[in-house]
Amino acid sequence: MILLTQNSTFIIGQVAWLLGKIMEGIFTVINFIGLPNIGLAIILFTIVVNLLMMPLNIKQQKFSKLSAKMQPEIQAIQDKYKGKKDNDSMMAQNEEIQEVYAKYGVSPTGSCVQLLIQMPILFALYRVIQSMPAYVDRIGETFGVLADKIMQADNGAFLQDSGVDTINSAISMYGRALSSGSNIRNGIIDVLNKLSTADMKVISSHYGLADLTYQGELILSNETTRGLIDTYNNFLGLNIGNSPSYIVKEAMEVGAWALVVGAIAIPVLSAVTQWINVKLMPTQQTDDKKSQESSMMQSMKMMNTIMPLMSAWFCYTLPCGMGIYWVAGSVVRSIQQVLVNKHIDKMDFDELIQKNSAKSSKKIEKMRENREKINAYANMNTRNIQNKANVKPAMTEAEKEAAMKKSTEYYNSSHAKPGSLQAKANMVKQYNEKNSK
Repeated sequence: MILLTQNSTFIIGQVAWLLGKIMEGIFTVINFIGLPNIGLAIILFTIVVNLLMMPLNIKQQKFSKLSAKMQPEIQAIQDKYKGKKDNDSMMAQNEEIQEVYAKYGVSPTGSCVQLLIQMPILFALYRVIQSMPAYVDRIGETFGVLADKIMQADNGAFLQDSGVDTINSAISMYGRALSSGSNIRNGIIDVLNKLSTADMKVISSHYGLADLTYQGELILSNETTRGLIDTYNNFLGLNIGNSPSYIVKEAMEVGAWALVVGAIAIPVLSAVTQWINVKLMPTQQTDDKKSQESSMMQSMKMMNTIMPLMSAWFCYTLPCGMGIYWVAGSVVRSIQQVLVNKHIDKMDFDELIQKNSAKSSKKIEKMRENREKINAYANMNTRNIQNKANVKPAMTEAEKEAAMKKSTEYYNSSHAKPGSLQAKANMVKQYNEKNSK
């Protein structure tokens, strides 16, 4: 396989490599049946990946449903210990909440784990779709023929000095691509993959790329024949390598209104499908008005409104391929969400809770035993500390001498002759008086 500038980020790079294998398999199949189209490959790829992620989505929905059911119990525990800030109360509250989680068979970090698993997959998906030549052999080899011709001419020097905006942005994104001799071919392919139709014409005319072929087929289109790259990128009349904004501008100049409608449809569909997707997502119901009016809830509502609008803007300015992926992903997730919701609604959660309670009874008992051991150990340490505090420290030599001197002065304070019977009687009397105080 042609190893272009594949992602090398830890975890994301490995996931992108695996997803790239899936994309390679899909493109190979559709090319075999005579439909070598990147847009179709993206749609099929999105469906496959979302189907693979369905177990995670079902698990996350189950967690959301169970969280909604156990929320009243958790709220009751929090109300029980409200205002109690001592260490024993805080520990008791945490332990009782853990017992509730154990009873329902879920983990407090369950939702976070699902997100942590999905995040690298989402980042890797974008990387694969943005850099198709790096992950699909046939596309990479097709661009490779153009890159070889460019390297024979001036080693890609004109690419850096052409002044074409798309090329400049691509070079800034892949700064190492055109500066390293060992990777210059891969870098040129990366840059060519980012070019719009007009920019590709500039490069083609300078380097004489118009007549180049791959496996006997013309690579770049001319007035009579559609080239391989346009065949890969053409989706319902739109070149997915171009952004809708570019297509609209170019189509309006020649009066191709059908292309204008098709280009605008991508960002509009992206916003609408994402809005539907958000509406289908289950939300936790609560009677706590403060919770509903909290800043977090308000932020979530605002994000749910802003995200569809942001996706529309991104899809209008980015290549159509990304817009097709977002629309396809939203449609697939919406269909998937409807099916998951039906599956979740059919589940008997009371029975599930009973099973989880039976399974977790030993775990809860062990937690209580551990709590008793910790409390006993803490009490024992407290007593030891108190006992140590009550023990008087040993006297130094100077303190002993001072005490002896004070005692001698005390017992010699009478006027009796030292050592006489009267003096001894006075000493006994003073000793009794001192100890009776």
